[in-house]
Amino acid sequence: MKVLVVGNGAREHAICWKLKQSKNLSSIYCAPGNAGISKIAECVNIKADDIQGITDYAAKEKMDLVVVGPEGPLVAGLVDLLTEKNIKAFGPNKRGAKFEGSKSYSKDFMNKYNIPTAKYKVYTAPQQALEGLKDFNLPIVVKADGLAAGKGVLICQSMSEAENAIISIMKEHQFGDSGNTVVIEEFLDGTEASLLCFVNGKEIIPMESARDYKKAYDNDLGLNTGGMGCFSPNPIYTKTLNSYIKKNIIDTTINGFLKENIDFRGILFIGLMIKNDEAKVLEYNTRFGDPETEVVLPRLKSDLLEIMLKTIDGTLVADDLQWIDEKSVAVILASGGYPENYEKGKEIKGLDEVEDVIVFHGGTSLSDGKVVTDGGRVLAVTAIGETLKEARKKVYDNIPKIHFEKMEYRKDIAKIN
Repeated sequence: MKVLVVGNGAREHAICWKLKQSKNLSSIYCAPGNAGISKIAECVNIKADDIQGITDYAAKEKMDLVVVGPEGPLVAGLVDLLTEKNIKAFGPNKRGAKFEGSKSYSKDFMNKYNIPTAKYKVYTAPQQALEGLKDFNLPIVVKADGLAAGKGVLICQSMSEAENAIISIMKEHQFGDSGNTVVIEEFLDGTEASLLCFVNGKEIIPMESARDYKKAYDNDLGLNTGGMGCFSPNPIYTKTLNSYIKKNIIDTTINGFLKENIDFRGILFIGLMIKNDEAKVLEYNTRFGDPETEVVLPRLKSDLLEIMLKTIDGTLVADDLQWIDEKSVAVILASGGYPENYEKGKEIKGLDEVEDVIVFHGGTSLSDGKVVTDGGRVLAVTAIGETLKEARKKVYDNIPKIHFEKMEYRKDIAKIN
């Protein structure tokens, strides 16, 4: 089969890497790809958000499957365009992708179907939002309604901080049109967990659990990022918690999809806050998470291409997903200053010196034959081990071999006492 993967991050590198292992794959392409992806797939110079360009290319080259990595093209309706051309596409259609494209829409859905989540209110005018702050206790969570590359969630410790967040999002348009509407939520404490699931139109089938680290710096300090590291499985997933999530979140979500006639096929990422063996939904995403993908896919024994085709056809069952028992850890190497201002074009050295790890490329490109930085989250250094401690040691033993100017990373990923 000829497969085109859309995107240019570490998530797409991991997807290409896993698809490459399929016996049914004849050739793999990536639009636009990055320096790492170019070693295992043919990169095509079409931007991920050029949904018409991608559709035309997939039709012209007779692609058997298009796998859409990032949320932007999904929300813009790329899967719908591909489907109209009779090209198989992995990812939800525009209606399904709205669960990530609009936080107010997904929160209203959770509220309607009694899915446990934080108390919230939606505001479309800045003054209205500022006045609404009085209905919440500190800390307060302020969210831009639309897509904001993982950075549109602000946890505010004081009322003045919350007021500044609203002004920044709604008046100064920090996240563009994504901030025309804001969601204000109560703050949930507990332990965060990530659950990636395949959805085949009528059933939600969870993958192995993971734990993401959102804050920029050690000890969960600094701004929210797209994710600075991850590990799998997440030990917080007890049998009691699993049954709670199945009954109160997975079953209620798919029942809601069916009642609303939403034919959802692809990935549903459920961000959770866990406390006392109960869970509340922080958010839905409608694609593979990053960096969760970099730790979950290396633990997948099954053929990812077959799983994707079965998901599209509506025939995927839980037994199709087989996993290795080993644990996995990924640490993100980021550009200095991320998630705010950072420089690009820094040469990356030492990539050929690492051992017993997989380095998934995120923000990288080629310049005069050299691999250089081209984004905030640059590399995901991933390892598998018999124990979490072993996998973690492999990652942190190899990181010093890699270098680029102003490289930053967290030192506490998967540091479980």
